[in-house]
Amino acid sequence: MPAVHHKLLLEEALQDSPQTRSLLSVFEEDAGTLTNYTNQLLQSMQRVFGAQNEMALATEQLSKQLLDYEKQNFALAKGDEEVINTLQHFAKSVEELNSLHTELATQIADKMVFPMVQFREKDLTEISTLKEIFGIASDEHEAAMVKYSRLPKKRENEKIKAEVVREVAYSRRKQHQAAMQYYCALNALQYRKRVAMLEPMLGFTHAQINFFKKGMDLVSKKMDSFLSSVSSMNQSIESQLEVEAEVMRSSQRELLSVDDTAYMPDHDQVPVNRALIQKAGYLNIRNKTGLVTTAWDRLFFFTQGGNLMCQPRGAVAGGMVLDLDNSSVMAVECEDRRYCFQITSPNGKTSLILQAESKKEYEEWICTLNNISRQIYLTDNPEAVAIRLHQTALQAVTPITSFEKRAEGSPNPDRAKPGGVTPREPQKPPATLEPEDLIAPGTPIQFDIVLPASEFLDQNRAGARRTNPFGETEDDDNGSDTHDSLLQQVFAVRFLGSMAVRAGHTQEVIYEAMRQVLAARAIHNIFKTTESHLMVTSTCIRLIDPQTQVTKISFQLKDVTQFAAHQENSRLMGFVLEGSDWSNGSDDEPSFSVFVFESNTEGEKICYTINLGKEISEAKKDPEALAQLLKSMPLTNDGKFLLLESETGDAAEASGQDDLESEA
Repeated sequence: MPAVHHKLLLEEALQDSPQTRSLLSVFEEDAGTLTNYTNQLLQSMQRVFGAQNEMALATEQLSKQLLDYEKQNFALAKGDEEVINTLQHFAKSVEELNSLHTELATQIADKMVFPMVQFREKDLTEISTLKEIFGIASDEHEAAMVKYSRLPKKRENEKIKAEVVREVAYSRRKQHQAAMQYYCALNALQYRKRVAMLEPMLGFTHAQINFFKKGMDLVSKKMDSFLSSVSSMNQSIESQLEVEAEVMRSSQRELLSVDDTAYMPDHDQVPVNRALIQKAGYLNIRNKTGLVTTAWDRLFFFTQGGNLMCQPRGAVAGGMVLDLDNSSVMAVECEDRRYCFQITSPNGKTSLILQAESKKEYEEWICTLNNISRQIYLTDNPEAVAIRLHQTALQAVTPITSFEKRAEGSPNPDRAKPGGVTPREPQKPPATLEPEDLIAPGTPIQFDIVLPASEFLDQNRAGARRTNPFGETEDDDNGSDTHDSLLQQVFAVRFLGSMAVRAGHTQEVIYEAMRQVLAARAIHNIFKTTESHLMVTSTCIRLIDPQTQVTKISFQLKDVTQFAAHQENSRLMGFVLEGSDWSNGSDDEPSFSVFVFESNTEGEKICYTINLGKEISEAKKDPEALAQLLKSMPLTNDGKFLLLESETGDAAEASGQDDLESEA
């Protein structure tokens, strides 16, 4: 290594010539540059040490985190045991590697950072201190020389002159000593700076070499076989992932290759499945936001057993909305929305209005909810039962939509002559009656009541007199069977259908007729019915149009042989009407028809009123029996029988304002 050629001569320190001062300024500039560079280099070394120290802390945390994998409670499944064991092995290796990183950080601090700090604090700080001392000594010497130069020429004071001379000598000696110390330090700095640059990097390199040697021993001796096994496992997982990714890509291409109609609502290509016992999907539900305002929310609904569940988007689980057992489902008209239906609880206190997004969803939801309401899901094989009931209904029911379309020979209850046939004594039905014994297979069903024009004129030509559903009638000199009747009760009902039956003196035929009528409506998408008023008197039963108060159809009470409410859905009721078979030109053979209605209140009330009307009709034949009946029953102020908890005119009036439509 070449020697240092530039240095300050100590012999010239006393003379302090301008040339010496100029050379001194060069040394001072060099020392300043060295100081700045040393500070920057020290920052870089400290950064390396900080990074290495952080590496030691990071590997320690990494080791702990790898061990915590076993404790994680994943939502899908616990961690793979093979992965857990591998990560634990890695954690142990990382922990050993952490000890190497910690040792390397210590060596960097001791052999690289510390020497540089020591050089800056000892040598560079000493140069700075000596520079200040030398500057002060030089200033004192200059001041002493100025004072000495001002000594007067005449009458010199020897004492003052001697003091000034001593002061000049002292300051000159002091400057000489400070200059020599300063020159020595600057000369030595030229050697020290070379050592200061090399020693830290030598220590850093030795520390790295030691670290790599120990790391190679760790990897080569302990981890070769382990790393090869992990690599094999990774390759196996990658191959499985590639296979799975190809399957997913294939499925994605297949799913995206469908026609655009698959994304369009109400373009379902799959036929309606009416035998479902469970269903799920998004529906709009109407919620009341004020006295007269409503809002629609889109929620996910699904059935679970006999319950209708609801789950908002993003919720973890759903909650029960309604118990579907024995509930009724009907189509409703809601503002300007399509595909709306209403679910009503058996007691009528709870109802929901929902909207499906397509006609297929609309029909499937109605059929599914009806199947659940019939508790098919409680059977051993509910899917098979639902399919069997659906097929049976398809084979047994052929609906027609008016009385004018009925088949030849079918009974016409409208034209049954009062008194034309003497009621026969009721016969005991067999112990068990099959559906074929009650209703002939293929019997047509009438879903509405449309009177022929002649009958409409016959019933309403006499002054166009109308019946008031609140028990009051217009004055009519001709009299009426309802004018002086002891019983007049009006119920808001919806006519579901009627059909001819084989037996007329058993309630089983009413239940079977209800089942076939409801099944036929569901199968043939006949959901809408119009609300009417059913008036029960002591002589007849009338079905009245609430808008025009015109009687649609009238039945003589004496021709009603049987009546009953549904065993499970009490809103359904029906009665059997006896007529004459006119198909063979004779009126000797009796015929029976069942008329099925849905009421706003319990069907038992209507049945109770019909039974009371028949009792009054029988009591009229015997004055004593009639008097006894009047004593046993409470009467209104106008002398009519008082029915407890009967449907009042308020409900009839409310229902008469709108032509409500619902689903059977």
